[in-house]
Amino acid sequence: MNPKQTIKFYTAVDSQENCELPFVGNIMAGFASPAADYQAESIDINKLLIKNKEYTFIGRVEGISMINSGLHDGDLVIIDRSLDPLDRDEVLVFIDGEFTIKHISVDKDKKTWLIPANADFPKIEVSANADFKIWGVVTWSITKHRR
Repeated sequence: MNPKQTIKFYTAVDSQENCELPFVGNIMAGFASPAADYQAESIDINKLLIKNKEYTFIGRVEGISMINSGLHDGDLVIIDRSLDPLDRDEVLVFIDGEFTIKHISVDKDKKTWLIPANADFPKIEVSANADFKIWGVVTWSITKHRR
């Protein structure tokens, strides 16, 4: 496997404290509605992003194999180990000695595939003798826009 498809590191999530930030409502990315009202409330980021604290951790994406699904080099991903993956979910897997994030899919022949979101990278068939474990489902990603 190519090392550019891996997760750089992961750490435990500590969501003991509230992390409330002002929430102004939906923000148009096109033309603003003249009737849009300013909303003043708050959202607790920990409650929004972390549903199962004991089973959740953060990793940093390294590489570009998932770029077309919005995961960029350097992004943070929140991964929940308590979830069972659904077809086409982005998952963190351990395969043959390496960690990687890919879409997971099981075809009609019951073959498991790890599918990148970049045509420059090959699909990976999970063979019966592979050292393979699903570590969790990617539930959120955080992209830094001002680099």
